[in-house]
Amino acid sequence: MDTLTHALSGALLARATAPAGEPRAVPRRVAAGFFACAAPDLDFVIGFLGPVEYLLHHRGPTHSLLLAPLWAFPVAWLLAKLLRAPGGWRELYAVSLSCLCLHIAGDWITSFGTMVFSPLSDWRAGIGTTFIIDLWFSGIIVAGLAASAVLYRSRMPAVLASAVLAGYVGWQWTLKQEALEFAARYATERGLREARILAYPRPVSPYNWTVFASDADTHHFSHVNLRRDRVKTFEKGDGFVAMLDAPYRPLPQARWERRPRFGEGAEAALAREAFASPALAFFRWFADTPAADGVTAGSECVWFRDLRFANPGMDRLPFRFGACREGPGAPWRAFEREGEAGRRAVD
Repeated sequence: MDTLTHALSGALLARATAPAGEPRAVPRRVAAGFFACAAPDLDFVIGFLGPVEYLLHHRGPTHSLLLAPLWAFPVAWLLAKLLRAPGGWRELYAVSLSCLCLHIAGDWITSFGTMVFSPLSDWRAGIGTTFIIDLWFSGIIVAGLAASAVLYRSRMPAVLASAVLAGYVGWQWTLKQEALEFAARYATERGLREARILAYPRPVSPYNWTVFASDADTHHFSHVNLRRDRVKTFEKGDGFVAMLDAPYRPLPQARWERRPRFGEGAEAALAREAFASPALAFFRWFADTPAADGVTAGSECVWFRDLRFANPGMDRLPFRFGACREGPGAPWRAFEREGEAGRRAVD
Protein backbone atom coordinates (compact mmCIF):
# COMPACT_ATOMS: atom_id res chain seq x y z
CA MET A 1 0.00 0.00 0.00
CA ASP A 2 1.29 3.50 -0.74
CA THR A 3 2.46 5.50 2.27
CA LEU A 4 -0.18 8.25 2.00
CA THR A 5 -3.02 5.71 2.05
CA HIS A 6 -1.39 4.05 5.06
CA ALA A 7 -1.29 7.39 6.86
CA LEU A 8 -4.91 8.22 6.03
CA SER A 9 -6.06 4.79 7.17
CA GLY A 10 -4.29 5.39 10.48
CA ALA A 11 -6.13 8.68 10.92
CA LEU A 12 -9.43 6.93 10.18
CA LEU A 13 -8.73 4.16 12.69
CA ALA A 14 -7.69 6.68 15.33
CA ARG A 15 -10.96 8.58 14.90
CA ALA A 16 -13.06 5.41 14.84
CA THR A 17 -11.54 4.20 18.14
CA ALA A 18 -11.40 7.56 19.93
CA PRO A 19 -12.85 7.28 23.46
CA ALA A 20 -16.07 9.19 24.09
CA GLY A 21 -15.92 12.20 26.38
CA GLU A 22 -12.49 13.45 25.24
CA PRO A 23 -13.27 15.79 22.31
CA ARG A 24 -10.15 17.92 22.80
CA ALA A 25 -7.91 14.89 22.47
CA VAL A 26 -9.40 13.76 19.14
CA PRO A 27 -7.30 15.99 16.81
CA ARG A 28 -4.14 14.90 18.61
CA ARG A 29 -5.16 11.27 18.40
CA VAL A 30 -5.98 11.52 14.69
CA ALA A 31 -2.63 13.20 14.00
CA ALA A 32 -0.86 10.46 15.95
CA GLY A 33 -2.68 7.79 13.94
CA PHE A 34 -1.71 9.49 10.69
CA PHE A 35 2.01 9.54 11.46
CA ALA A 36 2.18 6.21 13.30
CA CYS A 37 0.57 4.34 10.42
CA ALA A 38 3.09 5.82 7.97
CA ALA A 39 6.11 5.14 10.21
CA PRO A 40 6.95 1.55 9.07
CA ASP A 41 7.68 2.82 5.57
CA LEU A 42 10.70 4.67 6.93
CA ASP A 43 12.51 1.50 5.94
CA PHE A 44 12.65 2.97 2.43
CA VAL A 45 16.10 4.24 3.48
CA ILE A 46 17.32 0.67 3.00
CA GLY A 47 17.10 1.39 -0.71
CA PHE A 48 20.12 3.68 -0.41
CA LEU A 49 22.20 0.61 0.47
CA GLY A 50 21.29 -1.05 -2.82
CA PRO A 51 18.47 -2.86 -4.62
CA VAL A 52 19.28 -6.28 -3.14
CA GLU A 53 19.22 -4.92 0.39
CA TYR A 54 15.87 -3.31 -0.43
CA LEU A 55 14.37 -6.61 -1.59
CA LEU A 56 15.78 -8.51 1.38
CA HIS A 57 14.74 -6.07 4.10
CA HIS A 58 11.89 -3.84 2.88
CA ARG A 59 8.71 -4.79 4.73
CA GLY A 60 10.91 -6.64 7.19
CA PRO A 61 11.64 -5.63 10.81
CA THR A 62 9.55 -2.43 10.69
CA HIS A 63 6.60 -4.49 9.39
CA SER A 64 6.82 -7.27 11.96
CA LEU A 65 3.87 -8.16 14.18
CA LEU A 66 6.37 -9.55 16.67
CA LEU A 67 8.25 -6.25 16.91
CA ALA A 68 5.26 -3.90 16.68
CA PRO A 69 4.79 -3.64 20.47
CA LEU A 70 8.43 -2.58 20.77
CA TRP A 71 8.31 -0.12 17.87
CA ALA A 72 5.20 1.47 19.41
CA PHE A 73 7.24 2.80 22.36
CA PRO A 74 9.58 5.14 20.42
CA VAL A 75 6.79 6.08 18.01
CA ALA A 76 4.45 7.02 20.87
CA TRP A 77 7.22 8.87 22.72
CA LEU A 78 8.19 10.94 19.68
CA LEU A 79 4.60 11.74 18.77
CA ALA A 80 3.83 12.73 22.36
CA LYS A 81 6.69 15.22 22.20
CA LEU A 82 5.68 16.61 18.80
CA LEU A 83 1.96 16.78 19.60
CA ARG A 84 2.45 17.85 23.22
CA ALA A 85 0.29 15.11 24.65
CA PRO A 86 -0.45 15.85 28.34
CA GLY A 87 -0.37 12.14 29.15
CA GLY A 88 3.00 11.62 27.49
CA TRP A 89 3.80 8.48 25.54
CA ARG A 90 1.26 6.46 27.54
CA GLU A 91 -1.56 8.53 26.05
CA LEU A 92 -0.54 7.62 22.50
CA TYR A 93 0.89 4.12 22.92
CA ALA A 94 -2.34 2.22 22.19
CA VAL A 95 -3.18 4.22 19.07
CA SER A 96 0.44 3.95 17.88
CA LEU A 97 0.45 0.17 18.29
CA SER A 98 -2.93 -0.28 16.61
CA CYS A 99 -1.85 1.87 13.66
CA LEU A 100 1.46 0.04 13.27
CA CYS A 101 -0.52 -3.20 13.08
CA LEU A 102 -2.94 -1.59 10.63
CA HIS A 103 0.00 -0.67 8.40
CA ILE A 104 1.09 -4.31 8.39
CA ALA A 105 -2.44 -5.38 7.48
CA GLY A 106 -2.51 -2.81 4.67
CA ASP A 107 0.61 -4.34 3.15
CA TRP A 108 -0.53 -7.90 3.81
CA ILE A 109 -3.44 -7.49 1.38
CA THR A 110 -1.07 -6.60 -1.50
CA SER A 111 1.06 -8.93 -3.62
CA PHE A 112 4.55 -7.78 -2.60
CA GLY A 113 4.55 -9.74 0.64
CA THR A 114 5.31 -8.70 4.22
CA MET A 115 7.67 -10.39 6.68
CA VAL A 116 5.22 -10.44 9.57
CA PHE A 117 7.40 -12.72 11.72
CA SER A 118 10.70 -10.90 11.22
CA PRO A 119 13.37 -11.37 12.56
CA LEU A 120 12.48 -15.00 13.33
CA SER A 121 11.39 -15.75 9.77
CA ASP A 122 11.80 -14.15 6.33
CA TRP A 123 8.54 -15.67 5.09
CA ARG A 124 6.51 -13.07 3.21
CA ALA A 125 2.79 -13.11 3.97
CA GLY A 126 0.41 -11.64 1.42
CA ILE A 127 -3.12 -12.46 0.27
CA GLY A 128 -2.89 -10.34 -2.90
CA THR A 129 -6.42 -8.96 -2.98
CA THR A 130 -5.59 -5.29 -3.47
CA PHE A 131 -3.32 -3.43 -5.88
CA ILE A 132 -0.62 -1.39 -4.19
CA ILE A 133 -2.33 1.86 -5.25
CA ASP A 134 -6.07 1.31 -5.16
CA LEU A 135 -8.00 4.55 -5.68
CA TRP A 136 -11.27 2.95 -4.57
CA PHE A 137 -9.66 1.79 -1.32
CA SER A 138 -8.15 5.21 -0.73
CA GLY A 139 -11.42 6.92 -1.71
CA ILE A 140 -13.37 5.09 0.99
CA ILE A 141 -10.87 6.32 3.58
CA VAL A 142 -10.98 9.91 2.33
CA ALA A 143 -14.79 9.85 2.33
CA GLY A 144 -14.80 8.60 5.91
CA LEU A 145 -12.39 11.30 7.03
CA ALA A 146 -14.37 14.00 5.22
CA ALA A 147 -17.61 12.87 6.87
CA SER A 148 -15.82 12.77 10.21
CA ALA A 149 -14.68 16.37 9.73
CA VAL A 150 -18.27 17.46 9.09
CA LEU A 151 -19.77 15.38 11.90
CA TYR A 152 -16.80 16.04 14.14
CA ARG A 153 -18.63 15.22 17.38
CA SER A 154 -19.36 11.64 16.29
CA ARG A 155 -17.03 8.79 15.52
CA MET A 156 -19.77 6.95 13.62
CA PRO A 157 -18.65 8.12 10.13
CA ALA A 158 -15.18 6.72 10.77
CA VAL A 159 -16.63 3.47 12.13
CA LEU A 160 -18.90 3.06 9.09
CA ALA A 161 -16.06 3.86 6.65
CA SER A 162 -13.84 1.29 8.38
CA ALA A 163 -16.60 -1.32 8.04
CA VAL A 164 -17.06 -0.48 4.35
CA LEU A 165 -13.30 -0.74 3.85
CA ALA A 166 -13.20 -4.20 5.41
CA GLY A 167 -16.16 -5.23 3.25
CA TYR A 168 -14.42 -3.92 0.15
CA VAL A 169 -11.35 -6.06 0.80
CA GLY A 170 -13.58 -9.05 1.49
CA TRP A 171 -15.32 -8.48 -1.84
CA GLN A 172 -11.93 -8.28 -3.56
CA TRP A 173 -11.13 -11.69 -2.06
CA THR A 174 -14.18 -13.16 -3.78
CA LEU A 175 -13.07 -11.59 -7.07
CA LYS A 176 -9.67 -13.19 -6.67
CA GLN A 177 -11.33 -16.58 -6.29
CA GLU A 178 -13.15 -15.96 -9.59
CA ALA A 179 -9.86 -15.12 -11.27
CA LEU A 180 -8.20 -18.25 -9.85
CA GLU A 181 -11.07 -20.42 -11.04
CA PHE A 182 -10.76 -18.99 -14.55
CA ALA A 183 -7.04 -19.77 -14.64
CA ALA A 184 -7.64 -23.25 -13.23
CA ARG A 185 -10.12 -24.00 -16.02
CA TYR A 186 -7.54 -22.93 -18.59
CA ALA A 187 -4.94 -25.22 -17.01
CA THR A 188 -7.36 -28.14 -17.04
CA GLU A 189 -8.31 -27.57 -20.68
CA ARG A 190 -4.64 -27.45 -21.71
CA GLY A 191 -3.68 -30.50 -19.67
CA LEU A 192 -1.38 -28.52 -17.36
CA ARG A 193 -1.87 -30.89 -14.43
CA GLU A 194 1.07 -29.65 -12.37
CA ALA A 195 0.42 -25.96 -13.00
CA ARG A 196 0.55 -23.48 -10.16
CA ILE A 197 -2.49 -21.19 -10.34
CA LEU A 198 -2.01 -17.53 -9.36
CA ALA A 199 -3.91 -14.26 -9.67
CA TYR A 200 -2.65 -10.73 -9.04
CA PRO A 201 -4.75 -7.56 -8.71
CA ARG A 202 -4.13 -4.81 -11.21
CA PRO A 203 -4.71 -1.03 -11.28
CA VAL A 204 -7.79 1.08 -12.03
CA SER A 205 -10.50 -1.50 -11.40
CA PRO A 206 -11.01 -4.27 -8.81
CA TYR A 207 -12.15 -6.40 -11.77
CA ASN A 208 -8.71 -6.22 -13.43
CA TRP A 209 -6.46 -9.22 -12.79
CA THR A 210 -3.47 -10.98 -14.27
CA VAL A 211 -3.86 -14.75 -13.94
CA PHE A 212 -1.19 -17.42 -14.22
CA ALA A 213 -1.04 -21.15 -14.89
CA SER A 214 2.65 -21.91 -14.42
CA ASP A 215 4.55 -25.18 -14.52
CA ALA A 216 8.25 -25.93 -14.05
CA ASP A 217 9.19 -24.61 -17.50
CA THR A 218 6.60 -22.09 -18.66
CA HIS A 219 4.29 -19.35 -17.44
CA HIS A 220 0.91 -19.07 -19.17
CA PHE A 221 -0.71 -15.77 -18.24
CA SER A 222 -3.53 -13.48 -19.28
CA HIS A 223 -4.70 -9.96 -18.40
CA VAL A 224 -8.45 -10.13 -17.82
CA ASN A 225 -11.40 -8.11 -16.57
CA LEU A 226 -13.92 -10.24 -14.72
CA ARG A 227 -16.99 -8.23 -15.73
CA ARG A 228 -16.17 -6.61 -19.07
CA ASP A 229 -18.32 -7.75 -21.99
CA ARG A 230 -16.29 -6.27 -24.84
CA VAL A 231 -12.69 -5.47 -25.61
CA LYS A 232 -11.78 -1.94 -24.62
CA THR A 233 -9.82 0.10 -27.13
CA PHE A 234 -7.32 2.81 -26.34
CA GLU A 235 -6.36 5.73 -28.54
CA LYS A 236 -3.78 8.41 -28.02
CA GLY A 237 -5.31 11.18 -25.97
CA ASP A 238 -7.65 8.95 -23.95
CA GLY A 239 -5.58 9.55 -20.82
CA PHE A 240 -3.33 7.66 -18.42
CA VAL A 241 -6.13 5.83 -16.59
CA ALA A 242 -7.66 4.58 -19.86
CA MET A 243 -4.23 3.40 -20.99
CA LEU A 244 -3.84 1.29 -17.83
CA ASP A 245 -7.36 -0.10 -18.04
CA ALA A 246 -7.64 -1.01 -21.74
CA PRO A 247 -5.41 -4.15 -21.84
CA TYR A 248 -7.72 -6.18 -19.59
CA ARG A 249 -9.96 -8.28 -21.80
CA PRO A 250 -13.32 -9.99 -21.17
CA LEU A 251 -12.97 -13.60 -20.01
CA PRO A 252 -14.44 -15.12 -23.22
CA GLN A 253 -11.90 -13.14 -25.26
CA ALA A 254 -8.92 -13.60 -22.99
CA ARG A 255 -5.59 -13.66 -24.77
CA TRP A 256 -3.09 -16.01 -23.14
CA GLU A 257 0.63 -15.35 -23.39
CA ARG A 258 3.40 -17.87 -22.93
CA ARG A 259 6.71 -17.01 -21.25
CA PRO A 260 9.45 -19.63 -20.63
CA ARG A 261 11.09 -19.49 -17.23
CA PHE A 262 14.53 -19.96 -18.76
CA GLY A 263 14.13 -18.95 -22.39
CA GLU A 264 14.36 -21.35 -25.27
CA GLY A 265 16.96 -23.06 -27.41
CA ALA A 266 20.65 -22.94 -26.62
CA GLU A 267 20.21 -20.12 -24.11
CA ALA A 268 17.96 -22.18 -21.82
CA ALA A 269 20.79 -24.27 -20.32
CA LEU A 270 22.83 -21.13 -19.62
CA ALA A 271 19.79 -19.44 -18.04
CA ARG A 272 19.15 -22.41 -15.77
CA GLU A 273 22.74 -22.39 -14.59
CA ALA A 274 22.69 -18.65 -13.95
CA PHE A 275 19.37 -18.80 -12.13
CA ALA A 276 20.59 -21.59 -9.83
CA SER A 277 23.84 -19.77 -9.00
CA PRO A 278 24.51 -18.41 -5.48
CA ALA A 279 24.62 -14.92 -7.00
CA LEU A 280 20.85 -14.97 -7.59
CA ALA A 281 19.83 -16.60 -4.31
CA PHE A 282 18.13 -13.35 -3.27
CA PHE A 283 16.08 -13.25 -6.48
CA ARG A 284 14.99 -16.90 -6.17
CA TRP A 285 13.78 -16.09 -2.66
CA PHE A 286 11.89 -12.98 -3.73
CA ALA A 287 10.47 -13.70 -7.20
CA ASP A 288 7.07 -15.35 -7.33
CA THR A 289 6.87 -15.71 -11.11
CA PRO A 290 10.47 -15.56 -12.38
CA ALA A 291 11.02 -15.59 -16.13
CA ALA A 292 13.96 -15.18 -18.48
CA ASP A 293 14.46 -11.62 -19.66
CA GLY A 294 17.06 -12.27 -22.35
CA VAL A 295 20.80 -12.80 -22.76
CA THR A 296 23.06 -9.88 -23.59
CA ALA A 297 24.49 -10.49 -27.04
CA GLY A 298 28.15 -11.45 -27.11
CA SER A 299 28.34 -12.12 -23.37
CA GLU A 300 27.29 -14.51 -20.64
CA CYS A 301 24.86 -12.15 -18.93
CA VAL A 302 21.46 -13.73 -18.33
CA TRP A 303 18.56 -11.56 -17.18
CA PHE A 304 15.36 -12.33 -15.29
CA ARG A 305 12.20 -10.51 -14.31
CA ASP A 306 9.33 -11.22 -11.95
CA LEU A 307 6.14 -11.27 -14.03
CA ARG A 308 4.16 -10.54 -10.87
CA PHE A 309 5.04 -6.87 -11.45
CA ALA A 310 4.45 -6.77 -15.21
CA ASN A 311 1.52 -4.38 -15.62
CA PRO A 312 0.42 -3.78 -19.23
CA GLY A 313 0.43 -0.09 -20.06
CA MET A 314 3.36 0.63 -17.75
CA ASP A 315 6.71 1.06 -19.45
CA ARG A 316 8.93 0.53 -16.44
CA LEU A 317 9.25 -2.96 -15.01
CA PRO A 318 10.90 -3.10 -11.57
CA PHE A 319 13.13 -5.78 -10.07
CA ARG A 320 15.03 -6.89 -13.18
CA PHE A 321 18.17 -8.76 -12.17
CA GLY A 322 20.64 -11.08 -13.78
CA ALA A 323 23.89 -12.94 -13.42
CA CYS A 324 27.02 -12.46 -15.50
CA ARG A 325 30.32 -14.28 -15.74
CA GLU A 326 33.49 -13.82 -17.72
CA GLY A 327 33.36 -17.28 -19.28
CA PRO A 328 32.50 -20.95 -18.71
CA GLY A 329 33.56 -22.06 -15.24
CA ALA A 330 33.96 -18.50 -13.95
CA PRO A 331 31.84 -17.45 -10.94
CA TRP A 332 28.54 -15.71 -11.53
CA ARG A 333 28.02 -12.16 -10.28
CA ALA A 334 24.67 -10.46 -9.68
CA PHE A 335 23.66 -7.30 -11.54
CA GLU A 336 20.62 -5.07 -11.76
CA ARG A 337 19.48 -4.33 -15.29
CA GLU A 338 19.30 -0.66 -16.23
CA GLY A 339 17.30 -0.08 -19.39
CA GLU A 340 17.93 -2.60 -22.13
CA ALA A 341 21.69 -2.26 -22.36
CA GLY A 342 22.93 -1.04 -18.99
CA ARG A 343 23.77 -2.95 -15.84
CA ARG A 344 24.89 -2.24 -12.28
CA ALA A 345 26.73 -4.66 -10.01
CA VAL A 346 24.82 -5.45 -6.82
CA ASP A 347 27.13 -7.92 -5.09
